[in-house]
Amino acid sequence: MGEVYYDFVVIGGGSAGYAAARTFHDDGFKVAVVDGGKELSGLCILQGCMPSKTLIYSAEVFHLARQGSIFGFKNFDPKADMVGMQKRKKEIIAEFANYRKGQLEDGRFSLFRSKAKFFDKNTIKLDDGSTLKADKILISTGSKISMPPVPGLNRVSLKTSDDVLDLSEVPEEVIVLGGGIVACELAQFLSRVGARVTILQRSDHILKEFPQVASTCIHEKFTEEGITVKTGVSIENLDQVDEETIRVDYLHDGEKNSQKTKFLFHALGRSPAVDNLNLEGIGVELAKSGHIETNPFQQTSLPHIYAAGDCAGPHEIVHVAIRQGETAAMHALGQKPEPLCYDHLLGVVFTDPQVATVGLLPEELDIRGIEYLSADYPFDDHGKSILMEAKHGYVAVHADKTTGVVLGAECVGKDAGELIHTLSIAVSLKATVHQLAKADWYHPTLSEIWTYPIEDLAELISSTA
Repeated sequence: MGEVYYDFVVIGGGSAGYAAARTFHDDGFKVAVVDGGKELSGLCILQGCMPSKTLIYSAEVFHLARQGSIFGFKNFDPKADMVGMQKRKKEIIAEFANYRKGQLEDGRFSLFRSKAKFFDKNTIKLDDGSTLKADKILISTGSKISMPPVPGLNRVSLKTSDDVLDLSEVPEEVIVLGGGIVACELAQFLSRVGARVTILQRSDHILKEFPQVASTCIHEKFTEEGITVKTGVSIENLDQVDEETIRVDYLHDGEKNSQKTKFLFHALGRSPAVDNLNLEGIGVELAKSGHIETNPFQQTSLPHIYAAGDCAGPHEIVHVAIRQGETAAMHALGQKPEPLCYDHLLGVVFTDPQVATVGLLPEELDIRGIEYLSADYPFDDHGKSILMEAKHGYVAVHADKTTGVVLGAECVGKDAGELIHTLSIAVSLKATVHQLAKADWYHPTLSEIWTYPIEDLAELISSTA
């Protein structure tokens, strides 16, 4: 045991932590990474983006295969093979996990496989009692399953997204608590592989952080696929009836309801993993949400200590975490990175249809008092989506009323997560609808649906400019 000095210490080796460590090391400095997780690689690779999207895509292909009669197939009735899906998922995830593990262990950084906490403002204490001192420190400890104050939640044998992503058998029925991104993505996955699914959501619509019209599209599609969606629900109590069964008592539409389930999927969100770091002891301030307070350069209330990724928020998305980590490292190096701004934020929900947004949407534009015009177009009147039987959803574009600069866009539909990137580039480069209208859009493609709202706006704005 002893004390070792580093120029930069990173606590947590996920996407944000690795990005920061790599950036700082590339300038020739001495960097340590401390990670006490069971496995290296971070949430996205091990328990988040990659495993969930692998299984969701398998379920989408399976769902399409079962629609064979629509596309002209006869006597085709495939069965879900969860063991096969899990095998493929594990093989894919292993490649990504091993690659990240190799990056962390390739000798560029001193890697400590240990839990850590702050001893003082410049000193990190490890599990074995040894200490690391550093001029600059980054906290990137990620997030954990939250336990909100739902009566009985901590007394029942609930399931989490980790359990859903490791299923080897399809449960007969599932009750999902929550209607956010993870809840909706995995509820549809479970339904498509054969479970009978009920979603209980406290808010008056699922995907409450997205536009109401987007929520309605997903709600309708879920209902069409046989998923029961109940919104405006108040959970009164959860009770473990026997070893396998949980009773869920709740209010819905003013009436008391009670349902029993052997698979209660807790999808009520995640919270920052900042416990046991002694942040309060050294004076690092937390927001009301529990996230670590940071400025646009990811500095905490102690300027030499930075935070990035899920533990910092405000958006728990991998590409945001990477940018935060890189920004923190560059600032710690004395460089002058662009301060982080989320006006161009890109978000995707991997339901089917997918939901994707970029930039500023009407609710935020109204709050800021920005004058804008909007135009939209439905997928059920679009050639390529009709022939693909992908008629649920719409696209919408929001542009500055005077200049035509694209401020934001929405897409709910087949492969919306791919289609939104066209408008992401437009938002980031401050392109106008007039410029986009001059681009070539191939027919028949899904992407050409953007031409309808773009051309409508170009005509409106040119006539009022």
